[in-house]
Parts: sequence; structure tokens; C-alpha cells
Amino acid sequence: MRIFSITLAGAIGGAALAVALVYTLAAQGMMPINDRQMQTYLMTHPELALAMIGRQQQLDDAKKQAQQAAAMNKVGQKAFFDPKIAFVTGPENAKHTVVEFYDYDCPYCRASQPEVEKFYNAHKDDTRFAFIELPLDIHGPNAMLAAQASIAARKQPDKFMAFHLAMMSNPDPVDANAIYAIAKKVGMDLDKLRDDMKAPGVEDIIKQSHDLATSVGIDGTPTFLIDGQMHPGMVEDGDMEKALQTS
Repeated sequence: MRIFSITLAGAIGGAALAVALVYTLAAQGMMPINDRQMQTYLMTHPELALAMIGRQQQLDDAKKQAQQAAAMNKVGQKAFFDPKIAFVTGPENAKHTVVEFYDYDCPYCRASQPEVEKFYNAHKDDTRFAFIELPLDIHGPNAMLAAQASIAARKQPDKFMAFHLAMMSNPDPVDANAIYAIAKKVGMDLDKLRDDMKAPGVEDIIKQSHDLATSVGIDGTPTFLIDGQMHPGMVEDGDMEKALQTS
């Protein structure tokens, strides 16, 4: 996928450069062409117009990344490892850090679960992890219910990771029946979980996580921060290791 992206970027850059060259030559009187002729030329070569749109998207993405990096520097790493907002695990003096903003009803979060679990198991002794709820309205009320359950599960910290990974591995909708079945399977105290889900402050934690995400330009799940570098979108086999090596 990355090789394709590089090839596409090269094609886009080359096509955009060709259009720019035509305009430059025309402006210098070295090519007899006017706006109407240029319009006709682009109409007969639509791939150039698409290339220019793609190039603009690249520039917009780069601008957004720069804004996100500046916002993250302003907020600081500690904000993402606040135990009031995130479930935090791993050595305090860890060499590496990983943050995940997620939604249990997000298909891309679920698709990322095998890579996340593999990476977690390989690095839980040398990496500080923060798992942050970011239930999205587009995923409906079950996403909020699952987030409430996850926050309540933090009160049983020795069971949280098993609960979290099982929730992400669940192929069915994460409704109340699924939540309690998974909690029971991993050995949680169900009465405590239900009580903690209703505890004051749970919804406020979710609001704070949304505010934190908004402050650094995160608007979708999953989004990973690996050693302070933002990596939005699904991760597949080996992606997190590669991100760690290039951070």
C-alpha cells in the first residue's frame, strides 16, 4: 500500500508539474495558449485535473499534520496519560509511549485489534500505553454504553486489558448483553461493573476525552500516538512496529 502511495504521489507530482510548466511557458510567451485553450486542454486530459486535486489534498494533509503536531506540543504528552481520562499501563519510565483513541463500535478499531494486541504483548514491559475512549455519535447509543462499561472496567484494573481486547475481538454488536457476557468471561465482578457504569463522573470522563481529542485535531477512530507521532486510521500487521522504528 505504501509503495502504491509513493507511486501515486510521484504521478500526481509529475502531472501537476506538467500543468505548471505549461502555464509558465504560456506566461512567458513561449507557448501560444490562453485560458480557453488551457481549459480545453484540461478537458481533454482529465487526469491532469485529478492530479492537481490530489496534489492539493497532499498540501492540505501536510498543513493539517503540522497543525496537529503544534497542538500536541502545546498540550503535552502528560495530558494523554492522565489516569482520569485514560486507562494507563506499562512502566512509568518506559522507553516508548503509545496512545489509542478508540470506539468499540468502530469497524476499523476492531480490524486493528490483532495488530494492537500483538504489539501490546510484545511491548508491555518497555512501553507506556494509554487507552482513551472516543465513542462517536455515528456509531449510535451502543458505542456510548460500551465506553461507559470500559471506563467502569478500569475499577477492576487487573481485568481491564482482557476485557478491552475481548470487546475489540467481539464480532457482534456491542450491546448490553455482549458487554456483560464478555465481562463475565474475563472474570469481572458484574455487580460492581454495573454500579460503576452508573457512577457520577463517567459521562464527564467521556466529555474530557472528546475535548482532548478535539484540542489536537483528532476527529476519527482509531487514532494512535506512537512516541508522540500521530498515526490516524487502521493498523495492520507490522504497522505499529514500523511506526516505532521511525519515531
